[in-house]
Amino acid sequence: MTTLYVKLPDYGRYKNTEIEWANQIPLHWEVKALKHIAKLRSGDTIRPEQFTEDGYPVFGGNGFRGFTNSFNNSGRLPLIGRQGALCGNVNYSSGDFFASEHAVVVYPKSGASVTWLGETIRTANFNRLSQSSAQPGIAVAVVENQTFPYPPLPEQKAIAAFIDQKSVQIDQAIQVKERQIELLKERRQILIQQAVTSGLNPDVPMRDSGIEWIGEIPAHWRLMANRALFRERVEPGQEELPLLSVSIHSGVSEEEIAEEDNVRGRVKIEDKTKYNRVRPGDIAFNMMRAWQGAIGAVRVEGMVSPAYTIAVPRPCLDPRYFEHQYRTPGFIQQMDRYSKGITDFRKRLYWDGFKQLITLVPPLEEQQAIVEFIERSMLKQNAAVTLLEQQISKLKEYKATLINSAVTGKIKVPGVVEPEAQDMEVV
Repeated sequence: MTTLYVKLPDYGRYKNTEIEWANQIPLHWEVKALKHIAKLRSGDTIRPEQFTEDGYPVFGGNGFRGFTNSFNNSGRLPLIGRQGALCGNVNYSSGDFFASEHAVVVYPKSGASVTWLGETIRTANFNRLSQSSAQPGIAVAVVENQTFPYPPLPEQKAIAAFIDQKSVQIDQAIQVKERQIELLKERRQILIQQAVTSGLNPDVPMRDSGIEWIGEIPAHWRLMANRALFRERVEPGQEELPLLSVSIHSGVSEEEIAEEDNVRGRVKIEDKTKYNRVRPGDIAFNMMRAWQGAIGAVRVEGMVSPAYTIAVPRPCLDPRYFEHQYRTPGFIQQMDRYSKGITDFRKRLYWDGFKQLITLVPPLEEQQAIVEFIERSMLKQNAAVTLLEQQISKLKEYKATLINSAVTGKIKVPGVVEPEAQDMEVV
């Protein structure tokens, strides 16, 4: 079995350079401008109507964009993103492909290794050369004059082989942990589904619910339309209240979204009375995204968008139990069926539709026991997921560090024989 983590020797002799990200390199390596290592050329313009269902892959500033009927390049080559927030990122092509105007194609000269060159460019972090904050971008004329450490071709190949080998090993280890996270999340969904539709007692008598997609339920549970469980409330917001959001992933937030995290570009209204006030215990749902599961219980006082509907439950219903139930696939599909709109992005779940939805209602004490069981289980599973995510993060950091060390000469990879001092020609 090949060891994932390795400790490799460094080179015996180094020299200083003026390269910001590689200020010391092995004594026998050269320093060259990128234009002397490779030819760089931006891709060609492609119009939206030129994209097809299949054909030749199209690469843009952030990698793969789709397919088209023609190609303008062939082979495995490094591609540099030229525009956008991720400009400077590196991808690799294979076979025949179309490079768009937002990608820079790198054609190695004199047999330079593709992998070595691509990973050295990645390490150089060309995003730092971005020339605009509004629409970040890098210019070929600037990039091609950047200086690089340049090892002899046999060392480039050894470095590339080492990077390929370790990348496969690390990526496989990451995939195993990502699959473990997926399984934990699937198990959590199954656990919640079982708890909110069948309860916690496996020996309880069951009966047919009479609704095909629900199936059997505990005999003492009730099926009730939401019109009997909720009333709608519309109350204006207030200046001092936090603006909350409803996510399809996590329900109702417990604090106001920070400006830097406002990735959906949510526009804030100056007149706070235009918002809807929410109180702990309310149910809030996004009319436009309820069909995707944007519903949840409110845990802190605040206000929400006027596009959200506020439902106040009767005392017989624990809002936390209701949230868990309505964030399971069957109940999300029920909200989808009662949403109005000719296409998905136009669908709306209005109050009249919400009132018709069917909810499973156990006795209140049983709802509370189910909520406590789910929350205890989620604490354990969330801790396990967090640990796996931390391990994945460390593996990614290790991979980046290993590649950086290899292409800058901090480590000597297997297969490299350092020249003797008397054989070196210092450049």
